[in-house]
Amino acid sequence: MGSVRAGAVRDAAERLRGRVHRTPVLTCGALQRLAGRRLLFKCELFQRTGSFKIRGALNAVGNLVEEAERAGRERPRAVVTHSSGNHGQALACAAREEGIPAYIVVPRTAPCCSKQAAIRAYGATLVPCEPSDESRAETAARVVQETGGVMVHPNQEPAVIAGQGTIALEVLEQAPEVNALVVPVGGGGMIAGIAVAVKRATRLVWERMKLLIEPTAGVGVAAVLSKQFQAVPREVENVCIVLCGGNVDLSSLTWLTDLPGDGD
Repeated sequence: MGSVRAGAVRDAAERLRGRVHRTPVLTCGALQRLAGRRLLFKCELFQRTGSFKIRGALNAVGNLVEEAERAGRERPRAVVTHSSGNHGQALACAAREEGIPAYIVVPRTAPCCSKQAAIRAYGATLVPCEPSDESRAETAARVVQETGGVMVHPNQEPAVIAGQGTIALEVLEQAPEVNALVVPVGGGGMIAGIAVAVKRATRLVWERMKLLIEPTAGVGVAAVLSKQFQAVPREVENVCIVLCGGNVDLSSLTWLTDLPGDGD
C-alpha cells in the first residue's frame, strides 16, 4: 500500500465534485447530554449506494480512467475486488458509470442479502470463493489474470483511501469548530461485550435521531458514550462521529426488539 498525501485527498474531492452527495452534519441533544459534550454526526448513510464507500470507489475508477487517457492507453478492461458488502456495491456502481465491467469476489458462505442483490443490479459479476483471506486474494488474482482487469483493493488502494478522506474535508468545511473526528474501523470481529454496546448505540440513534444505521456505524457512537471516552480532555468539546452507512438488511432488524429498553 502506497502512502496517501493531503494533496491526493484534495484531488479526490475535485474528482468527486458533483458525483457524490454532500451529506449533512446533524446534531442530537439527547445523545450530547449522554456524552457530556457537543456531538455532530456526519450522515454518510445518506450517501449514494448507502455508505461512504462510493467515495473511494468513484475516485479509484476515475483515477484509472484518467491515467489511461493521459498515457494514451485503452481504458481498463475490468475492475476486480473482493467484498461481500459496501465496497463491492460501490465499485459495481462506479464501474457502471464508466462503462467498465466489474467482478466482485464474494465468500460462498456470505448471506444472500440486499448488498449482493445491489451488486448484481449494478451489472457486476459475483465470483464465489472459499471463506478465507487466502481464497479471497487468490480468487481475485485469478479473475484479474483471466479478465485483464485491475484490482481495486477495498482498503489498501491509495486512490480508495484518498476518496474516503474527502469525508474529513467536508466535515471541516461544514463544521470548522470540530476538534475530534470519530471514525469506525472495520475489518475485524467484535467480542460479545462490544457487540452489545454497539447494538445499544445503534438503537439509541434510531430512537433519538430516527436514523437506521448499520452496526458498524454504531461503533463510533458507542465509543463516545463509553467510560473510556470520558477520559478525553474536556477541551475536546466538538466531536464529529461518522455514521458510515445505512445498508441494513431488513431481515436482520431483530436487534430493534431483542434488547431491553433503558427503563427495563
